[in-house]
Amino acid sequence: MSRLLRWFGAGALMGSLISPMTSAQAEDHNPQNEGERSNAVKHVLLISIDGLHEQDMARCIGANTCPNISLLAKSGVTYTNAYTPGLSDSFPGLAALVTGGSPKSAGLFYDVSYDRTLYAPADTGCTGKQGWNVVFDETTGIDAQGGGALIHLDGGGAFNPDAIPRAKVGNKCVPVFPHDYIKTNTIFEVVKQQIHDSRTAWADKHAWGYDWLNGPSGRGVDDLSRTEINSINPATGNDYTDVYQNTEIFDNLHVNSIINEIDGKDSTGKRNAPVPTLFGTNFQTLSVAQKATVAKGGGYLDASFTPGPQVTAAIAYVDDAIGKMVAELKARNLASSTMMIVTAKHGQSPTDHTKLVKNGDTLTALLEANNYLDPNGNFGQNNNAHALNDGTGLVGTGLVQTDDVGLIWLRDQKQVNAAVATLQANLGCNAPGICADGPQAYILSGPRLAAMFGDPALGRTPDIIVQPNPGVIYTTSTKKDEEHGGNAPDDSHLGLVVSFPDGHYHGKTIDRRVTTTQVAPTILRSLGVNPDELHSVKVEGTRALPGIHGD
Repeated sequence: MSRLLRWFGAGALMGSLISPMTSAQAEDHNPQNEGERSNAVKHVLLISIDGLHEQDMARCIGANTCPNISLLAKSGVTYTNAYTPGLSDSFPGLAALVTGGSPKSAGLFYDVSYDRTLYAPADTGCTGKQGWNVVFDETTGIDAQGGGALIHLDGGGAFNPDAIPRAKVGNKCVPVFPHDYIKTNTIFEVVKQQIHDSRTAWADKHAWGYDWLNGPSGRGVDDLSRTEINSINPATGNDYTDVYQNTEIFDNLHVNSIINEIDGKDSTGKRNAPVPTLFGTNFQTLSVAQKATVAKGGGYLDASFTPGPQVTAAIAYVDDAIGKMVAELKARNLASSTMMIVTAKHGQSPTDHTKLVKNGDTLTALLEANNYLDPNGNFGQNNNAHALNDGTGLVGTGLVQTDDVGLIWLRDQKQVNAAVATLQANLGCNAPGICADGPQAYILSGPRLAAMFGDPALGRTPDIIVQPNPGVIYTTSTKKDEEHGGNAPDDSHLGLVVSFPDGHYHGKTIDRRVTTTQVAPTILRSLGVNPDELHSVKVEGTRALPGIHGD
């Protein structure tokens, strides 16, 4: 499966409007320390709490409403100025943590994206048009084939063949599974390759879309928990995202997986297995509570990140779950050899409800109206016969992916300058404006975009990225008041604690700016592995987090 690494375009990250590398980060990189495994660290447990802002962590530690996270902070290093590398959807957010790379090298921009080099799943000979709307979400499991109901927790136990596009490699037309789609290797692959008899495990929200964690080898994660958050909860008849209490039920499955793995079992608890060298999970409960409308107790009460009732309860739930993991590590005499990292794939925006603007998807409407996309909305996998990933999406049409950001793959790349001019002429918040007229909004294209995210001419990178004013969500939905995906401050500023088993750092705090890409090389250095074994680390020059490993 490593054949698709040929798509990866090497070249150092030239510059970044969003998350530039500081000279201080460069100074913290000491090659002499590479490969020196800490005697204390034999296992690493990585925990991602979707939506966890730095302000959430600071507030709950200060008020002692997250006592278990507080204890981890007291035995490690807290980074108060940690950010995502430019985009904050779950795919690029998690890829940052496990590859050490931004979307430029990892090639992941959103779970719904576009690649101009790919062919439709049904085009088994790769003889038709190129350009496919790649959707690796809950519909990647076979339950969703033909628009079917997501009735099984494991997504049906296999890939939906209609979700798997194709690529021409040499004279062969081959399927592109999610692990083929990522353009760089992962920490799971490196750990397995570099540490004898190591084992890896991960649990996340989509049963088959997160197959990319395996990396291009397809074998990086020994125990990848196949659980689908959008499957039907038998107790309610809805999926697990309708209210945060039901999301707790889903997250508890992953808590149990971690505890089983600590106990020397696989994630199901049914088979004996070595305790993983590298393992981890993701929590969704906080994210669902943040998205819930303020009118129903979701989100925050003010601009100071005062949590509403649902967020308060969600943070307490996650902290208690972390406490259970720590207690099990202690019970199995593993706490003294396990480094724990608590952070997030992304934040959520806007926490200040007074900034919320929902004008509908004016961005897509404006592009359609000016013939940059099909005026009737027939682009990507829109207007399919049944549902997304049912195999009837249109080829070569471009795509717009919007939440609180706009990622634009034009139907005709020669129209980039004209499309940007149209957008710049409609920056206001009144329709057809795109609500990007404030000081924190911007439109990226051309050389600036290529320097940060890769060359769109290679097929994967969007032609244009629109960051609207903070608080803008391109939707009219009445079900949620917050979203993520872009680079608004509330999306990108995250909590980050690295807790060491020997407690050597005694509650150290570092306030210099870091990015979540620095977590991956930090994990490898702690396990005695050279971070440059990660392709993204080597290409982008990613440094381990400052202030640890003797730096």
